[in-house]
Amino acid sequence: MDRRKGGNRVANGGLAEATASRLRVHSDEEAEEVRMEVEESPDAAGEEEVIGSDKTSADYYFDSYSHFGIHEEMLKDVVRTKSYQNVITQNSFLFKDKIVLDVGAGTGILSLFCAKAGAKHVYAIECSQMADMAKEIVNANGYSEVITVIKGKVEEIELPVPKVDVIISEWMGYFLLFENMLNTVLYARDKWLADGGVVLPDKASLHLTAIEDAEYKEDKIEFWDNVYGFDMSCIKKQAMMEPLVDTVDANQIVTNCQLLKTMDISKMTPGDASFTVPFKLVAERNDFIHALVAYFNVSFTKCHKMMGFSTGPRSKATHWKQTVLYLEDVVTICEGETLTGSMTVAPNKKNPRDIDIKLNYSLNGHRCQVSRTQYYKMR
Repeated sequence: MDRRKGGNRVANGGLAEATASRLRVHSDEEAEEVRMEVEESPDAAGEEEVIGSDKTSADYYFDSYSHFGIHEEMLKDVVRTKSYQNVITQNSFLFKDKIVLDVGAGTGILSLFCAKAGAKHVYAIECSQMADMAKEIVNANGYSEVITVIKGKVEEIELPVPKVDVIISEWMGYFLLFENMLNTVLYARDKWLADGGVVLPDKASLHLTAIEDAEYKEDKIEFWDNVYGFDMSCIKKQAMMEPLVDTVDANQIVTNCQLLKTMDISKMTPGDASFTVPFKLVAERNDFIHALVAYFNVSFTKCHKMMGFSTGPRSKATHWKQTVLYLEDVVTICEGETLTGSMTVAPNKKNPRDIDIKLNYSLNGHRCQVSRTQYYKMR
């Protein structure tokens, strides 16, 4: 699908919109052997929405995971689900006769994989209404003696056991950290993981590159300058602040791809999810830069051989797509020139499931000199 025709682009201006993008089910593809497996994501609590209520995206986050459409899309994400499945089935030594905790179990697919791999017992924690379905699924597949589904928030429930050997979770959100389920995994790790236990996945890394995107920026951002003859440019500033979740064509990439941040889930603290990191993007051709693009990689390093997957534009598409941050400037860059800067990432103070991003960038090139600071909000 040509992203520039708008068919695959989803604005990430709020959790409802982000959830809508998760509901876009990919066309069915042949299940390729990617190196990993995935399932379902975080928790959710299900109240009915009250018109005029003060619900934040945190509330919608819990509610959204009560709907089967999100789980359908995640299960159909072959890169994600097959990767987790391969990690579990090809590394049964990590699960055989072990007690496993599945954080944000959703439909329970990861728990089922673990049980099938010989786990002694699996505790599947799920906060949304989907927990009720997960119990039925576990029973229907004959694993009720091995898998216990616990409905509730990780921070509020108690396990029947003092410690677990393995914690497995698919906690990653858009831009890796959007929805911020990572802190829940770290809480579970600190409370229940036995000495010598493993967290899966145990490594995640955030990456950055720059793209040419004139046509889509014109359609998405410059559009507000003239709307049926009226000046609506005041909206343009807001539109610029909202990162977009979209699939980027590899041919649009203008610079190298740089590692921004690596997170060791087995050792990091919740505060490590806030950071400021420098970047240096070197142009691989003469072109224009209209946006920076962030994506993440996930690794399972405790396996017989390291396994994992990438959500980058040069890899097979996932439901996470990539995160596009438009620049106010059209940057003209020549081959070999360097766009330098820094990115600051932090959970929003009012709602830590949301992400605030500060971007500094500058170029002192042959055809372009620019220096600017921009702010973005993932809601």
